[in-house]
Amino acid sequence: MSNQRNLTELHPELLAYAQSLTLDKAAAEDLVHDALVRALQSKAVPRKADEVRPWAFRVLKNLFLDVRRRQKVRAGYAREEALLNHASAHRSLDPVEALIVRQAYDSLSAHDREVICLIDILGLTYAEASAVMDVPIGTVMSRISRARRAMLDIIEGSNVRPLRKHKQAK
Repeated sequence: MSNQRNLTELHPELLAYAQSLTLDKAAAEDLVHDALVRALQSKAVPRKADEVRPWAFRVLKNLFLDVRRRQKVRAGYAREEALLNHASAHRSLDPVEALIVRQAYDSLSAHDREVICLIDILGLTYAEASAVMDVPIGTVMSRISRARRAMLDIIEGSNVRPLRKHKQAK
């Protein structure tokens, strides 16, 4: 029997397991679908028929944990962004400087804005940003370097000194 058939025959059991993890029928169905797609695309499918079943459950569980981690990081990101927006509304910055920094930030590419926000504004580690962006940590390191350089080039071109990270409201 083919691995594809073995996997598709496991659908009802995988769905029951996914529902026990998610407590949500729609989320469980999505999870099973994604797990089956991942399993069918995998090059590491066990060769023995009796090993396919536990392996498929592991694929589903790992996918569930990945989704939960991403949701947790995104929820933290949303909380931090809300706190940042609230705090920035109460800071007494030079309005011209704040405008130039904001315009420089807004003029960056989406990748540059994302990495600057995650690391420099929200304070995530490179590893955390890597998980959020779903890219290798080395990619995060090169993106933050390029993004900071681009931001600094834009700010220096405006003839206004850049905002310092350690500067606090008085």
